[in-house]
Amino acid sequence: MTSSAARRVVIAFRPSEWDQLLMRHSTPGQARFFLETRERDVEEVLDRHHRQEEAIKHVENAIPSTWRRSRVIRSDFPSFLFEPEDIVVAVGQDGLVPNLAKYLNGQPLIGVNPDPARYEGTLVQCPDSSVGHLFADVLSERAHIESRSMVEARLDDGQSLTALNEIYVGHQSHQSSRYVLKHGDLSERQSSSGLIVATGTGATGWARSIVNERTSEMTLPHPEDRRLAFFVREAWPSIATATTLTEGTIDEPNRLQLTSEMEEDGVIFGDGIEGDHLDVAWGQEVSIGLSKRQLRLVTP
Repeated sequence: MTSSAARRVVIAFRPSEWDQLLMRHSTPGQARFFLETRERDVEEVLDRHHRQEEAIKHVENAIPSTWRRSRVIRSDFPSFLFEPEDIVVAVGQDGLVPNLAKYLNGQPLIGVNPDPARYEGTLVQCPDSSVGHLFADVLSERAHIESRSMVEARLDDGQSLTALNEIYVGHQSHQSSRYVLKHGDLSERQSSSGLIVATGTGATGWARSIVNERTSEMTLPHPEDRRLAFFVREAWPSIATATTLTEGTIDEPNRLQLTSEMEEDGVIFGDGIEGDHLDVAWGQEVSIGLSKRQLRLVTP
């Protein structure tokens, strides 16, 4: 096992709105003028900025002096080299954790909520004051860690995409997605607004809204369950397409199979990040199931 001196803490965050305004407008005065001309509360924007900065400082002050440390912003996640022995701390809103999860491979992640009055704290569960104790618990292997299941989509050309909440497969415009769906022994040609495959972590988001809207009796998975739920959105019945295979569950090691019949703009994306997607061509096969990778979320 790697010595404690070789440990590194990686603090991950998104630049605050104030940071982004300074990058765009160069000076605090110009940033203030921009907000005021749009009748925005400058002090509220600054307050959110200061709360995040203070939380990051608390985390840095809690890192043992012999450990290494690094900061990384969201836009640099894809190119950042996370080391196997890293402890990762996400400081910000809950959505930052799914952004990070697909780039980690077993590293423990601590979610720090810098502003409990604004962020629910579903995934960023820890106050910054508890981080020092959590570092010690991780090092001594006493930390309480949830192994949260993730979903993976694989194309027949070897490309893959992993997500913590859910994966969408369908037309880029969310309309007229055409494909053949296979679940176990069942197979059906469909035209729909796309397919959603959700984990237990994602069961409180997009999947929950679908279940509520269609008054489904499906029991959604819990975050650590090795089970996924899938939903076909707005399946359209026609002479060539059917609507009987519109929801179900996927247990390990089974996978959902989809063959694309979309002539253009077929995509796969995860956790609502449409800009980070895989293209799906006509005739390509997509296999969706539980990922071997799991998010190791440290909880207080």
